[in-house]
Amino acid sequence: MPNTYYQIYIQVVFAVKYREAVIDKEWKSKLLGVIGNLINETGCKTIIVNGVEDHIHCLIGLKPVISISELMKSTKAKSSKYINDHHLTNSRFEWQEGYGAFSYGQSQIDAVYKYIANQEEHHKKQTFKEEYLQFLEKFKIPFDEKYVFNDLI
Repeated sequence: MPNTYYQIYIQVVFAVKYREAVIDKEWKSKLLGVIGNLINETGCKTIIVNGVEDHIHCLIGLKPVISISELMKSTKAKSSKYINDHHLTNSRFEWQEGYGAFSYGQSQIDAVYKYIANQEEHHKKQTFKEEYLQFLEKFKIPFDEKYVFNDLI
């Protein structure tokens, strides 16, 4: 077959190291744009990027020649560098190791988009830890809770 056709939707969730609430509203939108551009530079398609003070959600159309691990390694490293180069935090900025990656079908994209767009309101009712554990349970991903957030100070 001369062409490759694909439709791979992934929501990726990653947190600030120690889940510190350091993503400031003053520069958050710029950071979200930087993250979206970094994803697009790989040939993947950014659908939406949003988050709150301690974590980020990205809904992406994954290009099949790009691994999620490569995409996240590059995106997290380069966005950390951006934050540090622009001195946006009082101390050295780092993302937590790891991430969550969850797949969706075409029929779910509108709901996931709205969920990500509504992060500020959502997190008035649920913590990041509660949300993340709920994702793991919903997607039936086996985990030991004591290791999910093992980067505590």
